[in-house]
Amino acid sequence: MLILTRRINETLVIDGKIEVTVLDTRGNQVRIGIAAPRDVIVHRKEILEKKQKQKA
Repeated sequence: MLILTRRINETLVIDGKIEVTVLDTRGNQVRIGIAAPRDVIVHRKEILEKKQKQKA
């Protein structure tokens, strides 16, 4: 796992196509914005795991 430190309004780029920007921090929460091509599916991990359990 790559661990990075970012500040508000700083962005990281994944595979030259996906941008993840830190929008805000409040206490122990971080708001992020994700810009990705329409063919890239983005899910929160807990939602994805829930969907996978429902299929099983």
